[in-house]
Amino acid sequence: MSRRIENPRVLILDCTLEYKKGESQTIVDISDEAAWAKLLEQEETEIFNMCQNIIQTGCNVCVTEKGVSDLAQHFLSKAGISCIRRIRKTDANRLARVTGATIVNRTEELLPSDVGTGCGLFEVKKIGDEYFSYFINCKDPKACSIVLRGSSKDVLNEIERNLQDALNVCRNIMLEGKLLPGGGATEIEVSCRLAEKLDSKSGLKRWSYRAAAKAFEVIPKTLAQNCGANPVRVITELTSLHVSGNVNAGLDGETGEVCDTMKRKIFDTFAVKAQIFKSAIEAACMLLRIDMIVSGIGKRDEPSTSQKLAVNEEAWSPG
Repeated sequence: MSRRIENPRVLILDCTLEYKKGESQTIVDISDEAAWAKLLEQEETEIFNMCQNIIQTGCNVCVTEKGVSDLAQHFLSKAGISCIRRIRKTDANRLARVTGATIVNRTEELLPSDVGTGCGLFEVKKIGDEYFSYFINCKDPKACSIVLRGSSKDVLNEIERNLQDALNVCRNIMLEGKLLPGGGATEIEVSCRLAEKLDSKSGLKRWSYRAAAKAFEVIPKTLAQNCGANPVRVITELTSLHVSGNVNAGLDGETGEVCDTMKRKIFDTFAVKAQIFKSAIEAACMLLRIDMIVSGIGKRDEPSTSQKLAVNEEAWSPG
């Protein structure tokens, strides 16, 4: 098996390269050595025909989701074809998108057009105690894999979570290409705008605006507590700056200083921030719709239903 092939011709299969047993039970009577040899020859012929169909496509890398027998590996290796077996369905789909190959379910249906030629280099590398197959230098890749390495599983899990968060941020920016000032600047600005509306409201609306304005201060207050700053001082200073027109004033989470978040490039994605505001308001509205809470837990000193029934039976017993 070649471990390095430039400009490989990749064939992806969703079938096994082994001799398959029949669905119905069959009893074979073998009376002599010649009959046994003929039976083995039939199995070998079946596998040879499968491999011959693969060889005729002109591929030099064969990838299958199922198993590959030792005999099939021998035939393919003799023809100069590297074979990879038992890959996951998701990996096969990604590999098809990268190389341009078509996943085929039967070797009898193989065509030269099913072979993918979009990969520039196939290489097998050993990292630690495991071997990894690389399909790199692709012309127009539609998928990719990221290999993470770390000193322990905990470190790897933390790196994976951070990478997943970073990819989600990039996805949100691609879907909604808008950014907002971070560091609590957006929340403080919304709080100040709601506070300005208090004078024009009356009754219950005034109280709802006041409660919402107070609730939006929770995010910058939490940021101040996390970085060791004084929450009261920070909220007061941020409110003063936003009232005076500095809408980008926020908190630097690394230093705990009040700064211009746009100059320090501290941003929040518009899609995430909009969803946070919507979820918070919907949760508050849901709680306000609750008229009464019925609790199914009885008091400790109160007798249970069976005890009440026994008392009633004693009260109504004759005599």
